[in-house]
Amino acid sequence: MEKTTRRLPIVERDEWLQPVEAQMNLRHERYERKMADIGRSAGSLVDYANGYRYFGWQRDELLDGWWLREWLPGAHDVYVFGDFNNWQRTEIRMQRDAHGVWSAFFPEAMYRDRLRHGSLYKLHVHGDNGWKDRIPAYATRVVQDEATKNYTAQFWAPEPFDWQGDAFDASKNGSLMIYEAHVGMAQEKEGVGTYREFTEKILPIIKKDGYNAVQLMAIAEHPYYGSFGYHVSSFFAPASRCGTPEELKELIRRAHELGLAVIMDLVHAHYVKNLNEGINSLDGTDHLYSPPGDAGYQQYWDSKLFDYGKEEVQHFLLSNVKYWLDEFHFDGYRFDGVTSMIYHHHGYVDFDCRERFFDEGVNRDALTYLTLANRLVHDFRPAAVTIAEDVSGMPGMCIPIADGGIGFDYRLGMAIPDFWIKELKEVPDEEWNIWEMWDVMTNRLPEVKTVAYAESHDQALVGDKTLAFRLMDKEMYYHMDRASESIVIDRGMALHKMIRLMTISTGGQAYLNFMGNEFGHPEWIDFPREGNGWSYAHARRQWSLAKNGFLRYSWLGDFDKAMIKLVKRYKVLEDSYAWNLAMDECNKTMVFSHGNLLFVFNWHPTASIPDYELPVQAPGKYVPVLSTDERRFGGQERQAMDGEHFSFPAQDGDNTERPHIRIYNTSRTATVYLRTDGRQPSADTGL
Repeated sequence: MEKTTRRLPIVERDEWLQPVEAQMNLRHERYERKMADIGRSAGSLVDYANGYRYFGWQRDELLDGWWLREWLPGAHDVYVFGDFNNWQRTEIRMQRDAHGVWSAFFPEAMYRDRLRHGSLYKLHVHGDNGWKDRIPAYATRVVQDEATKNYTAQFWAPEPFDWQGDAFDASKNGSLMIYEAHVGMAQEKEGVGTYREFTEKILPIIKKDGYNAVQLMAIAEHPYYGSFGYHVSSFFAPASRCGTPEELKELIRRAHELGLAVIMDLVHAHYVKNLNEGINSLDGTDHLYSPPGDAGYQQYWDSKLFDYGKEEVQHFLLSNVKYWLDEFHFDGYRFDGVTSMIYHHHGYVDFDCRERFFDEGVNRDALTYLTLANRLVHDFRPAAVTIAEDVSGMPGMCIPIADGGIGFDYRLGMAIPDFWIKELKEVPDEEWNIWEMWDVMTNRLPEVKTVAYAESHDQALVGDKTLAFRLMDKEMYYHMDRASESIVIDRGMALHKMIRLMTISTGGQAYLNFMGNEFGHPEWIDFPREGNGWSYAHARRQWSLAKNGFLRYSWLGDFDKAMIKLVKRYKVLEDSYAWNLAMDECNKTMVFSHGNLLFVFNWHPTASIPDYELPVQAPGKYVPVLSTDERRFGGQERQAMDGEHFSFPAQDGDNTERPHIRIYNTSRTATVYLRTDGRQPSADTGL
């Protein structure tokens, strides 16, 4: 293959990358070589990623029966057994081909009454580690026995799901407003929520709140509920504790009917090390899906790593990418643990120089795999979105592949929640540096689309605290009723609203919220475990708190709805960067614009200033359309929401004449103004 002769557009546009142009070229050439190999062998990447249509159970109409196939090159002998043969381990022997694929055929005439939809089965594998009963890697349904707690694969062959009429196109939704959710703990009851309950109860809440996408965690099967779904055991099987695959499909179809895109949290960074439930040492070796020895172990997560350079592993993972899009109609992925994937050190270094992105610490096979995965997603489902969880800032992560990038649509703005929690833990809010705040919110490359979020799901777990809990702590248990008076609650609610509005209005081109955080859910997440008596009391969401008209939680929820509505209505996220108009460090006030909207944030705990003069981007009439201090959101409404502020020419500090307005600049308040041409009597906001 010819080497790259033209300068890659990513290098052409970025002088910082020109000293490492050779490394960027090599990275792109690795991808192109792989694409060429795939083209020769399969015709296209989409056709290549069809492992789920060959492995596992496959109907053969010509021979009138079922094939079961599994890739186990290191195995000495393999049998399949189940309830269809009275669990006789060594009765049905599978046959091995030259590529290490083991198969068995089940004629319909012989097994019609025995191998039925719902039948249970396992593989009996003889490998270097002895005889083991294992679950196939391509199993599409895995269930747990309530008595023994053992997992078993299930022969799943229902009537084809009716997707007729499902023509949802996520690209028509505009900027992503993502509601991150965990199906199992989305219910208020103590217990594991189901796909059906989520469909009936939670999707309408998400729709009503104004979000246009739901991001589902913990979809792929995982043995330990408390892992949040991040220790996957079966990559092609939806978590059975929440229901059947068809019920998950019904959830997605209903979400589409409501206009909601459904994004899957895809975990390809590692897998569970369990032998009984997962794919670790499935053929008896330690290097089936992983690099051998210590190189195949993620010590920080106590899990196994994938060998992304191995042909069969790439095929397995790419097939998994296509599978969820094809079979379940997901609208894209949030790729978990990208930083861990793309570095052999898993990101546990300081990214203090350019060479960190190109030295021996980089896992180039992982970068090639991720580039292929993005190409596959967008070739197969052009409207689908991909989001990278990368904290390192790897160059090209969200740049189109044709330009020399890795091809993600968005990156998670992970520095933003880190900043907020650090501020709340370490710095009194009266000492917050507004310049630092502005820098964290806006420090991103113009061509890199970012998903902004104020707090992560990790902050809701036991051992950490959500923003609401960090702000108000135990006071939430005693003074969240509307009749109570508490300066702690007043401060906490004010800052909770301001932090969210600041994040969504400056942090990126998309926004994410973890379920319940929008109304300040008061308790941490604690999954059932030995230490809490296997209780589900904290593995749920108490929606009733936000619906209760006597509690302040509803005020926070109402503000979130109004904020989302405002941002969508005036296309704030589509308007690129916020335009900084003024930074008043003395009064802790920042002023910036987005299109026709003017944002004024006064972070000062006490300084409310009448007739506060500030610059605006264009002349006109400015009317308030949203304030964190409105009574309907639990504030004091210290300024009139029906006020009108007409611009006038004035001199800035540099003797430049520009339009200004005067407002009542209230403390610990953010207010949004709409600019009109001055001829309209008032602004129709409908917020």
